[in-house]
Amino acid sequence: MPAASAASDPSDRSVNVSLEDAVRGALGRVIDPELRRPVTELDMIPGVRVVADDAGTMRAEIDLQLTIVGCPAADRIERDVREAAASVAGIDQVAVDVGVMDRQTRDALIARLRGGKARMPFTADSTTRVIAVTSGKGGVGKSTITANLAVALAAQGLRVGLVDADVFGFSIPGLLGIEGEKPTRVGEAIMPPRAHDVAVISIGMFVDPGTAVSWRGPMLHRTVEQFLTDVYFGDLDVLIIDMPPGTGDVAISVGQLLPHAEVIVVTTPQKAAADVAERSAIVARQTGQTVIGVVENMAGLPQPDGSVLELFGSGGGDDTAARLDVPLLARVPLSVGLREGGDQGIPIVTDEADPAGAAIRELAATVARRGRGLAGRPLGVTPR
Repeated sequence: MPAASAASDPSDRSVNVSLEDAVRGALGRVIDPELRRPVTELDMIPGVRVVADDAGTMRAEIDLQLTIVGCPAADRIERDVREAAASVAGIDQVAVDVGVMDRQTRDALIARLRGGKARMPFTADSTTRVIAVTSGKGGVGKSTITANLAVALAAQGLRVGLVDADVFGFSIPGLLGIEGEKPTRVGEAIMPPRAHDVAVISIGMFVDPGTAVSWRGPMLHRTVEQFLTDVYFGDLDVLIIDMPPGTGDVAISVGQLLPHAEVIVVTTPQKAAADVAERSAIVARQTGQTVIGVVENMAGLPQPDGSVLELFGSGGGDDTAARLDVPLLARVPLSVGLREGGDQGIPIVTDEADPAGAAIRELAATVARRGRGLAGRPLGVTPR
């Protein structure tokens, strides 16, 4: 009677099961780059088997299900899965069978990720801080401050999302170096691209290059609402919103949708800009939002001799902060590097030597230290 093969030996089967558990454990360290969760928690690994051939070679056979056809991160996920499985001691070969989730599995996944919430996730009782960056007029560098603030907060280890609500003058994708990148739709959810570890959404990702957006109030409101409800940002510590300048439809919509948001007002030292900046803060307060401070941008150009050339005057930030009875959070000096970085899509906060970058990093530290108060938030406790 021929001897039983190694693969049929019960003791060897127990070895295989042990290796399968080890492979699953290794796959738990593979993170989906869009959903930011382990692939094993996302139902993307429906099957793991370890089989031995007659020569005793141990092969891990892994079923990998992507969320959608044409998933932009498919190659990276498959590579990471292969490398994780191959790292397990005792595994000699890895085979990955790549497929796509059916609609029922995908819908169930999105519902689970959203925690059963189909609508606004950034409510007053959410743990996510919402910070709207606004200005009274255009041309004061509001979007540049917003993009760099988001990157600086992410560099501190916070989970950060960024909504470009400046629909007519969208510039965030260019400032962050992701022009041309598109979100990924997974079922009813939209997965935002990431730049410098910040999840970003902008109308610029949905229109052709060079296209001008010319919408009226209802379209603007719907766009902002979709950015806040249909885009899956995951669990965020901070959501930053780049507001359009002035006090128009978008400012009113954000006030209605996010009355608990905190507001940072950006101005320049020039008196004319400072006077107008105050108006955006007044509208924010009328909707219940909290103005937490003022940022003075373009606050002089440092000279080689240590002096400062005040091209746009001085005092505008202090005056605005005083009239609003809030602190002046930062003065950001004029910087050639800041302008070049904006053109190249490289946030200046990544440059340790630039004074403007240093000022915005300190702004981020100040904002992070401030935290979010409990005023207006339900505490989930019932008095006895």
